[in-house]
Amino acid sequence: MNNGKNLKAVAYGEVLWDVFGTEKKIGGAPLNVALRMKTLGCEVAMISCVGNDNDGKAIIDEVKSLGLETNTISTSEDFPTGLVNVTLNERGSATYEINYPSAWDKIALNDAAKKTVEKADVLIYGSLVCRDNVSRNTLEELLQTNVYKVFDVNLRKPHYSYEILNQLMQSADFIKFNDEELLEIASAMHSPFESLEDNMGFIVEKTNAEAICVTRGKHGALLFWKGKIYENEGYPIKVADTVGAGDSFLAALITSLLNDKEPQEAIDFACAVGALVAEAPGANPKIAHSEIEMLMAM
Repeated sequence: MNNGKNLKAVAYGEVLWDVFGTEKKIGGAPLNVALRMKTLGCEVAMISCVGNDNDGKAIIDEVKSLGLETNTISTSEDFPTGLVNVTLNERGSATYEINYPSAWDKIALNDAAKKTVEKADVLIYGSLVCRDNVSRNTLEELLQTNVYKVFDVNLRKPHYSYEILNQLMQSADFIKFNDEELLEIASAMHSPFESLEDNMGFIVEKTNAEAICVTRGKHGALLFWKGKIYENEGYPIKVADTVGAGDSFLAALITSLLNDKEPQEAIDFACAVGALVAEAPGANPKIAHSEIEMLMAM
């Protein structure tokens, strides 16, 4: 694995606009992960598709301005750029209405995407992009590449099946769940266990993944790494909204682990980054390193 700031990452999946009432913010879990990894010093490319419309042009312009490689974001003449209507409850937790079909459902395989993944250290992918056969088939091809594979589980009803989730887990070296997702999937796989720790062990046994992390909202996260479980109990913050907090958590965790940080330090850092994102509105707020250090010192 590359050390320091030379880590090359590729994120695959949805790029879209999160619509909060009258306001639109750039989003999509893989893009959120990619943008945060970029701010942490990684070289990042995004593989996706937008429509040939104003929303698509605006996404390309914004992604470019934020320093991501965009030559692997293709443009569809037949499908519109993705939009998601986000509704926040009184605690800032989000529910999503995800338009279908969108351009990111139709990511076609091309040489640029294949070459980009072949040169990368890590490929990050989610489950939502597999709701359509076109994007799923492209991902299956890219998963044949010899690269470290990180599966970010994102259960959005009705856009998933346990059969496809199982296939995606079998391809992964590292899987990230939230607590509800872990318990739901483990139960569907007939786990006899109730605790998060036991179910993490169950998933490791049943899949090819060597590492797993589970986020627990305000209660922090658990990390299974090289046979040991590490824990962070969360940081006290006032939540603005939870959109993108798990994505930034994953970006910080993967960047730290693949740069050979100690696992405890990595999960502490990742939880601090995720908390600061939850404290600010939208998925991709700017965060200063001093803010992360201050929160970790609490």
